[in-house]
Parts: sequence; structure tokens; C-alpha cells
Amino acid sequence: MTGFRTLDEAQVSGKRVLVRVDLNVPVKDGQVTDATRIERVAPTITELADKGAKVILLAHFGRPKGEPNPEMSLEPIAAATEAVIGRKVAFAADCIGERAAKAVAALADGDILLLENTRFHKGEEKNDPDFVKALAANGDVYVNDAFSAAHRAHASTEGLAHLLPAYAGRTMQAELEALEKGLGKPVKPVVAIVGGAKVSTKIDLLMNLVKRVDALVIGGGMANTFLAARGTDVGKSLCEHDLAPTAKQIMIEAATAGCAIVLPTDAVVAREFKANAANETISVEAVPADAMILDVGPKTVEVVNQWIEKAQTLVWNGPLGAFEIEPFDAATVAAAKFAADRTRAGKLISVAGGGDTVSALNHAGVADDFSYVSTAGGAFLEWMEGKELPGVVALAR
Repeated sequence: MTGFRTLDEAQVSGKRVLVRVDLNVPVKDGQVTDATRIERVAPTITELADKGAKVILLAHFGRPKGEPNPEMSLEPIAAATEAVIGRKVAFAADCIGERAAKAVAALADGDILLLENTRFHKGEEKNDPDFVKALAANGDVYVNDAFSAAHRAHASTEGLAHLLPAYAGRTMQAELEALEKGLGKPVKPVVAIVGGAKVSTKIDLLMNLVKRVDALVIGGGMANTFLAARGTDVGKSLCEHDLAPTAKQIMIEAATAGCAIVLPTDAVVAREFKANAANETISVEAVPADAMILDVGPKTVEVVNQWIEKAQTLVWNGPLGAFEIEPFDAATVAAAKFAADRTRAGKLISVAGGGDTVSALNHAGVADDFSYVSTAGGAFLEWMEGKELPGVVALAR
């Protein structure tokens, strides 16, 4: 998408700025165990505070189902946010009503306040107009910096943009600009790598990609379904045999669109799904009946890397094998390192996203070398599927 409003156009000095952020971080025993999402939104928070805004953070945490739940309070997140940005972050025990209004009224220019979990109210997920008005009462300007929640048409992610002057925060801006380079208006040739367990979760994604990329590499358990649809016996491998017609249709669509489908030619197989299980590398045409494919083999990696070498743009979602357990991480790590080398050399724009993908790139030690790695799960996937995201559309000029 192009043509969204950014902070460069916003007048925020002395204004109450409601900032939708993603603070849905992992917490154990009251402590944040991974502050990545807080780190991502820190630049927007500090920029607004430095410009003299009264910064009021809106966020959700967990799935409280529209009712207050002490276990899903954002209060511990306020302290974690303080630690990341190095500034005081006040907390209010509600996101609307008297408690929120009192906390907002106490703010001086440059102060930062975190309001309680927006999902403690049923009106949040329903995008209820009255709840939107109650949220808007505490702000003069709205900034959305939560791309990861932009596929939800909720009060704090979409509704507020219709009542207040609305802008993209720096993280949202970076995400949208990276995604535009990935699939919006990419430099061709474009190669997509899509892995993961099941075709059933990514049918829309695959159907969209074959019309937009020059080559589609299919790995993970998904590849087994395509191999089986082609008539290859995959033994005891994870495989959705009932989706063979869908896999065939995707291959037909790809052929019509001139998109090359890249499937494994060799595989690493084992009889047990466990770390360092006895394994062998064989042709996909020779998978034993009692074995399962747990990774693509070195010949396939060589082909994948040849496609990456041809590409100007790479979009990656999902690992090539069972990267969580050694040695079935080898193919994913090898391809990720090759893509990272090309990116560092300035020869490739690489955009990756999805939970397993981020974990896999971190495991390979190359996440920082990719052009952009999205921490958004569902929103990234829906963008790759070609769907409009309500929270993004609301920021259009």
C-alpha cells in the first residue's frame, strides 16, 4: 500500500497522542521474557515524547474475552517498557472512564502513560462506536504502530482512525515500506519460500503468490502434500492427502502464470521425530514406507540457493524442514545464510515474517542481516495473501 500518513506530517507538541502499540509479549512469573515487540515500538514512543506530546499507549494482552482479568493486566508491561526506553511510564488501571481520564489529565508534555488492556472491554473487539468514542475522549491525535494487530478491525486498531487525525508510527511505516518492496512493487525476479506443516493453513497465500512471483519454493510438511499430489510416495511423512486436488490446482495456476514451483528432489528421512534420530539422505522418489521426510536434502538446497542467486527480491514465510530439532535444521540454516550473504552484499532485498520464520532466522543467526523481518504473525500472512488490512486502510490519505 502507498499513500499513508506518517509522523512527519503530525503536529503533536502539547497534544494528547493515543498510540496503539503491540505489547502482547511473553511473560513468566510477572517478568517479560522477550522484549522484542517493546523494542520495536520504542522509537515511536520516544520520538513523540521528545516532540512534546503527551504519549498515551493503548495495547491488548492475551484473550480476556471482554472482562477484566488480573492475570492479563498490562501493569507489569509498564515497568518492562520503562526498562527498554529508559523513561518513566505511568500506568492507569483502565483504558476508558474516570481512571483513564484522571491519569491523562495528570500528564505533562513529554510524559508517557500506559492504559490498561483494551480487551478488558467487549467493545474493543466488536469495534463498538460508543467504546471508540470513550477511547477517543482521551486523545487529540491517533498513531497506529501495531502492524501485527492491523488485520483486526477493532476499536483501538481501526475505529479510532475515523474519529481522530490518524498517522502510522515508525514501526508501522517501516513494515509497510518493507512489504511494498517485497510484494507491492518488488524488483524482479521475485522468489518466495513458503514452508511450514500444512497446506490447509496457506491455500490463499499460495494462490496469491503464484500470480505474483517468478518462483515459489515449497518446503516443510507442505512439500509432502505437493509431492504426493504428483504421485510420489512420501511414506509416513506429514501429508494432507485429501488436499491433493488443491495442490494440483495451485500447480496449474502457477504454470498458467509462468511461476516455477520448486519442490524437493532429495530429502533427509528418519523413522523417529526426535533430535539426532538415525537418518539418511535419499531421493524423494525412494522414501521408505516406514520413514518420514524431516528436511530437504543438499541437492534441493543447492537448487533453492540458485533461485535465491537469480532473485532481486526474496519473500520468506516458513522453514524448509523441522528446524526445531537437529540435524533437520540444516537446509533452513543453509538457505537462510545464503540469502543473508546476498542481502549483505546489496544484491537482494529479503523480507521475512511469521513466528516460525523469525525463530528459524534467529536460529540461523541471520535475522539481523535480512532487509526486514516482520514480527507480525496473522497480519503478515494476510498481507502475503493479498488481503486488505483494516488498520492499514484506515491510515490512507
